[in-house]
Amino acid sequence: MNPIIKKSIERSISYQDYRDLVNQLTEANSNTGLEKTEDLANYTKLNDKRMKRWDKTIKVSEATQQRISNFNLNISWLVIAESWCGDAAHVIPVLNKIAELNTNINLRLVLRDENPELMDAFLTNGNKAIPKVIIVDNETGNVLNTYGPRPSEAANYVKRFKAKYGMLTPEFKEDLQHWYNKDKGQNVINDVTEILCKLEPVICQ
Repeated sequence: MNPIIKKSIERSISYQDYRDLVNQLTEANSNTGLEKTEDLANYTKLNDKRMKRWDKTIKVSEATQQRISNFNLNISWLVIAESWCGDAAHVIPVLNKIAELNTNINLRLVLRDENPELMDAFLTNGNKAIPKVIIVDNETGNVLNTYGPRPSEAANYVKRFKAKYGMLTPEFKEDLQHWYNKDKGQNVINDVTEILCKLEPVICQ
């Protein structure tokens, strides 16, 4: 296994530990990461509410549940995140809901600023974009794929806006939150199921 990934997995935490951490930071009016600001603390507080909502409301169809439960490769999803990241608050609870359906999928989380070598190895278009999911084969230690920082439809939405306007505006970011709320995690579920199907095609036949 790549020593950077091995070290990161060893220091990673479970989804429940991550949820507990975000909740504690909310109560302390703080945030993860090297930079501590009121804005980032407020985003953390908002994300705690978002994750609580998604933990209760995300639904996976029976057909998709069947495909996920039939997945036989032993893998880890090593997710790079921070408490203040809005995309992470929408995406990670969906990943957890999927991982709960199959014991072969081990969801682990690490913080970006505490793992700079890992983040630098998995940049998105040269940027330290999160959440970033690194899919690792637990038997071979090989990286099988990556996912993120956004689900495919949201990523295309962002790409089109940047191409037209050059940068993301506060209004666009608000629209993106509305998109997440309307989508209810289904784009992430479809994207990730497609990745699993590519890793083990028999589950989707």
